Amino acid sequence: MSDNRSSSSQGVAALFSHGRLTTIPRKTARREQLLVHLADTFFERDRDYGEREVNDALLTVHEDCAAMRRDLVDTGLLVRPRDGSSYRRGR
Repeated sequence: MSDNRSSSSQGVAALFSHGRLTTIPRKTARREQLLVHLADTFFERDRDYGEREVNDALLTVHEDCAAMRRDLVDTGLLVRPRDGSSYRRGR
């Protein structure tokens, strides 16, 4: 299992150059690896984040923070209440 996890980490690392995301993968499995990496890197469990905090964190790696934020919510890695007032780490 650790071999699988380390190869996954190496695969995600290949998507970055100088700390910036160079491409957002189109393949679902590859994109999910990236999103899990972002969620693990930027968002603690049991903590609420405002939209600005989420955007600021994601902007450190890519300019399209809105698309990445939506993808994180769509995959359940970030959850938000119906009123959209905050975000919290999901699965």
